[in-house]
Amino acid sequence: MFFKILVSHLLGYMNIVVEGYFIERFMNSCISKKILLWNVKREKASILYANIGIKDFKRLKKIAKTTKCKVKIQEKKGLPFLIKRYQKRKLFFICLVLIFLAIFVLSNFIWNIEVTGNQKISQTEILELLEKQGLKIGSMKGNIDTKQVIQKVRLERDDIAWIGIELTGTNAIVEVVEAEEKPDMINPEEFCNIVADAEGIITEVKALNGIPQVKKGDIVKKGDILISGTIEGKYTEVSYVHSEGEVEAKIWYSEKTEVPYREQKIERTGLEEKRYGIKINNFQINFYKTLSNFEKYDTIIENKKLKLFSDFYLPITFVTKRNYETKVKDVTHSKEEATDIGIQELESKLKEQIGEDKQVVDKHVNVKEKEQGIEVELVYEVLEKIGTKEKIEV
Repeated sequence: MFFKILVSHLLGYMNIVVEGYFIERFMNSCISKKILLWNVKREKASILYANIGIKDFKRLKKIAKTTKCKVKIQEKKGLPFLIKRYQKRKLFFICLVLIFLAIFVLSNFIWNIEVTGNQKISQTEILELLEKQGLKIGSMKGNIDTKQVIQKVRLERDDIAWIGIELTGTNAIVEVVEAEEKPDMINPEEFCNIVADAEGIITEVKALNGIPQVKKGDIVKKGDILISGTIEGKYTEVSYVHSEGEVEAKIWYSEKTEVPYREQKIERTGLEEKRYGIKINNFQINFYKTLSNFEKYDTIIENKKLKLFSDFYLPITFVTKRNYETKVKDVTHSKEEATDIGIQELESKLKEQIGEDKQVVDKHVNVKEKEQGIEVELVYEVLEKIGTKEKIEV
């Protein structure tokens, strides 16, 4: 029965309505003639709804006449009727076929490259490097040997510790692990001093091997020996060791800036205009006039690639160009306001220099008045390890 229903879906079937006072006789006659009816529903005593295959429907005429019932077709369903329906819409059907064909062809190319994990190396730099090795937008997937691309990138760049490439759909996911800069290592069996790599005041010395050359409170310059690997005895010959230990010092970081009392600032008025365009691979069509309605403005361009599924990108990009109107405003600062502006600017610079792993113990602000404004100097006192190993040439 299930198989016959499935075949009816392929060959075609009908939703019918049977009306008459002898519905039971009609049903019994269908069963005796082995005519299949499914999804049968009764309404009152004289109406019956059912599905029936095309071939079986042709045999109903005689049964309906015998049982004095009327049979009406509600709806025709199945593959034959679907094809017949779209025969009148050939252009639509052709376009549909062409769309599926285009999607199939486009699925063989790379239309998006996603780079993750990079911090110091710019995305543009990585994309140029990949393009040089044959992986670029528009590349045919079958021509890309990811193992070979990875190998060539690793050989060309020492600052990339690891790179992985995965091709999914029309998307290439490139994961990068950048190499950390490591100081030149000295063999533990070689003789070395520990020397200062910055200028500062010594706060603590821990010598595990070698002779300390400085003590707490001493001022040292870059290159001064902190822990010596040369040992001179009063009655023995000079001997050498591999110095080990830690030296902590107070280091000063400083930055200066000038802040005028009067300046012109550019700020947005709140008015905005949107312009749209579409980019097909490298060809762009703009749906707007080149000139803006604003005299002065900032522009932000957003690109959104079209994709059918999560990793199935198409070579079509929707471009949104936002112009924000700006105006020039004269701003006057008091001495206190100018000082605060300078401190905020310098703090941002110094924090970037120092990093997050070092301890800032104090800071000093020096303000010097000038003709048109002030000069602000910010000094940070930072505790940090300053020792680095330097080989002793014997």
